[in-house]
Amino acid sequence: MKPSIAADIATIQSISAVPTILQVVAEMTGLRFVCVARVTEDSWTTCAVLDRIDFGLKPGDQLDLATTLCHEVRAKNSAIIIDQVSKDPLYRDHHTPKMYGFESYFSIPLHRPDGEYFGTLCGIDPAPASISDHRTVTTMTLFAELISRQLDAQQRLDESEAALLDARETAELREQFIAVLGHDLRTPLGSILSGADLLARKPLDTGTLNIVERIRRSSHRISNLINDVLDFARGRMGNGIPLQMVRVDNLQSDLLHVIAELQSAYPQQNIQADIAIAHSMVCDRERIAQLLSNLLTNALVHGAEDQPVQVSAQIIGDQFELAVVNHGPTIEPDQLERLFQPYWRGALHNQQGLGLGLYIAGEIAHSHGGNILVASANNMTTFTFVLPLTSDTNLPGDVPR
Repeated sequence: MKPSIAADIATIQSISAVPTILQVVAEMTGLRFVCVARVTEDSWTTCAVLDRIDFGLKPGDQLDLATTLCHEVRAKNSAIIIDQVSKDPLYRDHHTPKMYGFESYFSIPLHRPDGEYFGTLCGIDPAPASISDHRTVTTMTLFAELISRQLDAQQRLDESEAALLDARETAELREQFIAVLGHDLRTPLGSILSGADLLARKPLDTGTLNIVERIRRSSHRISNLINDVLDFARGRMGNGIPLQMVRVDNLQSDLLHVIAELQSAYPQQNIQADIAIAHSMVCDRERIAQLLSNLLTNALVHGAEDQPVQVSAQIIGDQFELAVVNHGPTIEPDQLERLFQPYWRGALHNQQGLGLGLYIAGEIAHSHGGNILVASANNMTTFTFVLPLTSDTNLPGDVPR
């Protein structure tokens, strides 16, 4: 049996209304064998059956399509209904009723939601029955339409359950992925860094010391990449960037430290800082520092090397503003809209990193309840992180530090 046929049988079997429909149709028509059959171009397969004459078919059993009348129903896409075969001029000499020994018969088309032919609601009985009257035919046709509609509903339910299963599997894979990055990679990386730090304290020749320093820089770069991917996994597939919100009195020193570190990493470029934060605020100090680091790194990498990068941070009215300004080619409006998409770096010539820095900065901003605004004109680009301070958590008060 083809996998698709088996799936169709399972779909019909999962529709709880089908047994009741078969029973009602049997009682209404007097036919003692009623079933739902899947009919393709080359097969006839029972999907659900009510058998009171011991015809012998059960779900999954197949008949030679050429021996049935259902292939004619499929070909014409119209019902066949016979009260008494022996008196019917079209079918009294037909091989099918002779082979299966029935007198009364009906077969009504079933369709998938998109109109594709699925099969039939059909029934037989060795005795004749009055089933061709308008009321009976209309009722059986309505039952066939009901099964067709249930196919639609069951298909959508199956798709929803499959999506839910995929989501659960994705969540499990995400947790495994984070565990591998967070432990299985960081542990050996920590050993490499510790070994490099230990070697750097020993008396070494210049060449060896340079090699040790490259190992340290590469290890720190790998560590930063791991952190970016972890944050991406948590933000994109989890519940957002996790925060440790506390009242911070000296955020200014954290931001200045970030600027000093990046100035050391990019000594050929000039960073001008104007950091003046008037009072304490509630935030995740490490994440705000990471946000600045990502914005400033982006400015240093993509900005003009002969122009300074300007960083400012201050509380204006009821909001905190952190801005990073760099000179360089104006970013087109269509590219501005895509800057915070993960892995997207547009047509910028410098392709350092994974392209996650701005995405993560945006996620940090959103997790805080803020936003990052971007403006680019006259060869100058400005990223401004705006955080409203009107909530109770950012008003003066007793919040753990």
